[in-house]
Amino acid sequence: MSAMMQPSIILLKEGTDTSQGKAQLVSNINACTAVADVVRTTLGPRGMDKLIHDDKGNVTISNDGATIMKLLDIIHPASKILVDIAKSQDSEVGDGTTTVVLLAGEFLKEAKPFIEDGVHPQNLIKSYRTASYLAIEKIKQLAVSIEGKSLEEKKSLLAKCAATTLSSKLIGGEKEFFASMVVDSVIAIGNDDRLNMIGIKKVPGGNMRDSFLVNGVAFKKTFSYAGFEQQPKKFLNPKILLLNIELELKSEKENAEIRLSDPSQYQSIVDAEWNIIYDKLDKCVQSGAKVVLSRLAIGDLATQYFADRDIFCAGRVTEEDLQRVAAATGGTVQTSVNNVIDEVLGTCELFEERQVGNERFNIFSGCPSGRTATIVLRGGADQFIEEAERSLHDAIMIVRRALKNSTVVAGGGAIDMEISRYLRQHARTIAGKSQLFINSYAKALEVIPRQLCDNAGFDATDVLNKLRQKHALPSGEGAPYGVDINTGGIADSFANFVWEPAVVKINAINAATEAACLVLSVDETVKNPKSESAQGEAAASTMGGRGRGGAAFRGRGRGMRRR
Repeated sequence: MSAMMQPSIILLKEGTDTSQGKAQLVSNINACTAVADVVRTTLGPRGMDKLIHDDKGNVTISNDGATIMKLLDIIHPASKILVDIAKSQDSEVGDGTTTVVLLAGEFLKEAKPFIEDGVHPQNLIKSYRTASYLAIEKIKQLAVSIEGKSLEEKKSLLAKCAATTLSSKLIGGEKEFFASMVVDSVIAIGNDDRLNMIGIKKVPGGNMRDSFLVNGVAFKKTFSYAGFEQQPKKFLNPKILLLNIELELKSEKENAEIRLSDPSQYQSIVDAEWNIIYDKLDKCVQSGAKVVLSRLAIGDLATQYFADRDIFCAGRVTEEDLQRVAAATGGTVQTSVNNVIDEVLGTCELFEERQVGNERFNIFSGCPSGRTATIVLRGGADQFIEEAERSLHDAIMIVRRALKNSTVVAGGGAIDMEISRYLRQHARTIAGKSQLFINSYAKALEVIPRQLCDNAGFDATDVLNKLRQKHALPSGEGAPYGVDINTGGIADSFANFVWEPAVVKINAINAATEAACLVLSVDETVKNPKSESAQGEAAASTMGGRGRGGAAFRGRGRGMRRR
């Protein structure tokens, strides 16, 4: 009797939601597959775009996997892993964000029937890791190096890589025009790792062909005072002074107290204020600079003063633009105008103010150190220009990667088909269940060419059969064959210059396999209940946000009014 009267053990707080076992794992896999289905249609040159409308009323049109994943407010805990790998792919290589999400989703989809049949997840994980290692080794074998070529050859090769990236974007129609622009801008900044040295300025109006590249710095005309129009707007080989101080007449503060015994003394105090500003302006002029830029305001007095002496000035220049001017012209930003020596002044071959659309731009070109470039983008709608900027960012990242890790592989699903064939072949040499798992991994890799066909409206089964047949040729001549988007058949991707840096594929396969293994290794989800009272919330936030605390409840329960 006493054995039956065991007290029940209450381990977790009332209302805690726990789910575990096979059903939980299958539910996580379904959630990840659903996320992959969202971005599935954006893959490739014929991919569709997504229009995302957020709670603030902002509208974003994009087919960049990372952007879409960022804007989707995903709350399912397992699916968030896919958002993270899309972000990491974007920051690491810049492109292949849709690919990485699709691959992870497909690996999980292929694992689902095994899980349902009672296979232990760890067996799957082990086989997937082995397959990913083999796939990456194979990519390294198949990659072709572009090292040791002349600059002109390298430029054309890099332009091919940029064109491949851009072909799947909204500006794909003008990919040759933008590809050469991207390559020039990346070569201009040389080995400098800072991407912000390439500025992208957006000017609505005109068409895409009106976009241009400045080998130097361009920024929008800043707020200006009277006298600005009298300043010269063009200089050859000017000296450039960069400041981080205000050039304005400072009157005494309202609460300043001055005791005077004689009214005539008041004038001397007023004169002292004027002398301070005139002294600063004189020093700027004596430095020999013809262009004066400041991060803080340059007032009306200073503007007029400079105009009388044929000097161009611009105040309230953004920090980023000022740093780029400093890098390009070889100048140094000064926080004082005392003893300004020649070494801190920058210089460039040509400074001019140019009208672009209905905006005026200050353009510095022919800079000596030349470690910066600016792309001025034109286009009809604001959303269109935003998407063009995101597309160029991807292309710039790709070209940088290709320059550094100078190996490329065939795109258009060719490399995926080749690895898939190799893994299937390898699986036959393995005894036991692993053979099935590696086979399923190989099948998952075919999602890329299949999706390229689906998005272009071709018969995927037909094209995949042709590709399998081509890749199975014993001579190995079919390795570079991928989907031909234009005809709906297959073509040699290498010969058609559909290339992508090997590092993009390696990263994508690595990240997708890691994400799939992570989801497969979770067997229980515990969801803590929301705290009942404000005290509970305060406790949660002070405990460093364990569980759901911190971020979710930050600010609440700290004397703030509850909404």
